[in-house]
Amino acid sequence: MPFSTYILYSNSINHFYVGHCEDIEERVSRHNKGNGSKYTKKTNDWVLKWQRNFETRPEAMAFELLIKKKKSRKYIEYLISTVKKE
Repeated sequence: MPFSTYILYSNSINHFYVGHCEDIEERVSRHNKGNGSKYTKKTNDWVLKWQRNFETRPEAMAFELLIKKKKSRKYIEYLISTVKKE
C-alpha cells in the first residue's frame, strides 16, 4: 500500500492541516472523530483537499516536512489548485 502526504481543510476554523499516512480514508476518519492529531481535535469538519502518493514512508514524511517548512498558506493553496476537477 502506498503512503500519502495529505492536506486537510476545516471550514469552521479556516485552517489547513498537513500530514502523512498509509491509509488516507481511515486517517481522515480518525481526524474527524477526535482520534487524529492534537491539532485536529479542535473541530470535526476536516475535508481532504489534496494528496500525493509515495512508495515509502520516508518519502511521504520528507514531502510533509517540505510543505510545513515553507510555512506558507499560498503554497498549500497552490498545491490544492493543481488537483484536477472532475
